[in-house]
Amino acid sequence: MTSLTFFFIFIPILALILLGLNILLSPHNPYQEKNSAFECGFHSFLGQNRTQFSISFFIFALLFLLFDLEILLVYPYIVSAYTNGIYGLIIMLVFFFILTLGFVFELGKNALKIDSRQGNNFQIKN
Repeated sequence: MTSLTFFFIFIPILALILLGLNILLSPHNPYQEKNSAFECGFHSFLGQNRTQFSISFFIFALLFLLFDLEILLVYPYIVSAYTNGIYGLIIMLVFFFILTLGFVFELGKNALKIDSRQGNNFQIKN
């Protein structure tokens, strides 16, 4: 039996067995909170989601995407670091310097600070 036959026959069978075991052995406790849609941490009030929310979630996601793309741009240099020489090293140092300047700017603008409105409502009175 070749490995390709093994892959196309036994792996799907194993996947189906594990899915079946998961369905049979997992606890089922359905309630309304589990069945409702989760929308970025905000509770949906009967489908009315026209409330204001902080844009910082969107900014945080964009910053994550930018730094994720930065990893993709650095990876080819790391793979070929021995053949790039000093010129490639200087290019990567300039790239990291510009990236660090952008990150410091984001920290200065408090782009990574997410304020919770729920925490402001609870004040302890003495």
